[in-house]
Amino acid sequence: MDISDLRKRIDAIDKTLVEMINERAECALGIGKMKDKGSKSIFAPEREKQVLAGVLKNNRGPLSDATMSAVFREVISACRALEKPISVAYLGPAGSYSHIASIMKFGDSTDFLPVNTIPDVFNAVEHNEANYGVVPVENSTEGIVSHTLDMFLLSDLRICAELYAPISHNLLSAGTEVSEIKRVYSIAQAIAQCRNWIATHLPGVEILEVSSTAKGAKMCEGYPTSAAIASSLAAREYGLNIIAEGIEDNPHNRTRFLVVGNSKPEPSTKDKTSLVFSVPNKAGALYHALTVFESEGINLSMIESRPTKQMPWEYIFFVDCQCHEKEERMQNALKKLSELTLFVRILGSYPEAD
Repeated sequence: MDISDLRKRIDAIDKTLVEMINERAECALGIGKMKDKGSKSIFAPEREKQVLAGVLKNNRGPLSDATMSAVFREVISACRALEKPISVAYLGPAGSYSHIASIMKFGDSTDFLPVNTIPDVFNAVEHNEANYGVVPVENSTEGIVSHTLDMFLLSDLRICAELYAPISHNLLSAGTEVSEIKRVYSIAQAIAQCRNWIATHLPGVEILEVSSTAKGAKMCEGYPTSAAIASSLAAREYGLNIIAEGIEDNPHNRTRFLVVGNSKPEPSTKDKTSLVFSVPNKAGALYHALTVFESEGINLSMIESRPTKQMPWEYIFFVDCQCHEKEERMQNALKKLSELTLFVRILGSYPEAD
């Protein structure tokens, strides 16, 4: 076959693809109408996880699994938007890593709402300005995002989904040379994740903390001696040059993001439940509370303590369990836990991200 023959074959395949994608969209419209009648959530992370798993199972190449997932995430996003438009609040402005995570999870066929702070994300969902919110909760090198955990003590929103996003930091500027930079803007966590690179390449440069990486990038517009540590998306968003890329100290840097909302996903093949609880201030109280999970064969993937902010040196504990709240062993664990704690609250059960 020559190039002309291959192009004709591509045209024929494209025609079939268009017809089948639209056929899929018609099915999605029908599902959307049924969900409206039953008051079910349009966003069903457990179903989307199942669909993507099926796609990858059938992928024989030459496209990689990552590429095939990206293609089908956009198909899913477009079909979901046909069922009912979804709005998602994130820590902005545009070009932030929370923005990137939101696109990764919901696709481009979504109405995105940038807000100024993590509490603003929760407030936007609580006041029906957005259907869901995306917030960072944990970084692989810098640990927990305390603002996010603290918000769960003030909000009734639930965790509906999670994702892990690779974080690659870049030095952005309206200028073109690292040697010209006099000041650098970024969020505290990003600065910490690039600590060694900054010490080596920007000794003596003023480092200024701002509320988000994208805000730092926005502040550099038109100032060639200013720079920001931010994403490549922020560079495109604000017309900046990438004068150094991949400046994070750990090449395996990842951030875990949570999707918050009011829906309750059904069990999938592999789930996680997030809890918060408090124990009496006495010897062995935390130990006995944690043995509840061991007795039911439930693995804990995270445990974090936070001050109650009511009495000095009193703490509450956040725990991630690899189990859905509807499973019998989780129900048994919760019953035992309630007898050993001052309070216990489920923050959400949702599909565990890869």
